[in-house]
Amino acid sequence: MCSRTSSPSRTGRPRSVAADAAILEATRAALVELGWSKLTMGDVAGRAGVAKTTLYRRWASKNELVVDAVAVLFDELELPDLGSLQADIEHVVLQFAALLQRPETKTALMAVVAESTRDEPLRERIRSSIVDRQKRLVLEGRQRAQERGELPADRDPASIDDTDDLIFDVIAGAVVHRALVSAEPVDEAWVRRFTALLLGGLGAAAART
Repeated sequence: MCSRTSSPSRTGRPRSVAADAAILEATRAALVELGWSKLTMGDVAGRAGVAKTTLYRRWASKNELVVDAVAVLFDELELPDLGSLQADIEHVVLQFAALLQRPETKTALMAVVAESTRDEPLRERIRSSIVDRQKRLVLEGRQRAQERGELPADRDPASIDDTDDLIFDVIAGAVVHRALVSAEPVDEAWVRRFTALLLGGLGAAAART
C-alpha cells in the first residue's frame, strides 16, 4: 500500500502519524463546512490543534493539503477476491460509489478537480496522489482474472500500462459522472449492467490482440 501522506525528505524530529491523521481529518471537516474558497491553513491548524507552522512543514500549500486529505479516503478502496472478475468489479464499484456519497469525499473531490482546471501543479498532484495510486486496483483485478483464466495473458507487455489506464478511466469516469454529475443512484442493478458492459468490452479487446 502506498503512503497516505506526502513525505518529503527532511531532518529533525520524525513526523507524528497521529498529528497527520488529525490534520487531514480537520481539513475534510473544514472543507465540508466552509467550502474551498473560505478554507485556510490557519482554520485547519486550529481544528487539528497544531501550530500553523506544523502544517507548512508538511504541506507547502492548501492545494497539497486538500489533495492528500482526499487521497487517504481513496486508499480505503480494496479489491477482495470474490471468485470472479464480475463479482470483484461489482464490489469495488459499489465501494467506490459509497465513498463518493460521503460529504467529505464529494466536497473535497469536486473542489480540487475544479481548482485543478487552472492549476497544473495541482492537476499533477491529483494524478500522482490519487489516480496513479488507485490504478493498483485495476492491475490486481486484471492479474487475478488472468490467473483464473477469465482473461487471456497479455501478449504485448508494452501495452499493459495503456490497457490499465483505459480500464481505470472507464470505471472512474462512469461512476464519478453518474454519482456526482448526473446525481443518479449507483445501485446494484446499475452496477450489474455496467459490469456486463465493461466485461464485454474487455473480451472484445482481448480478442483483437
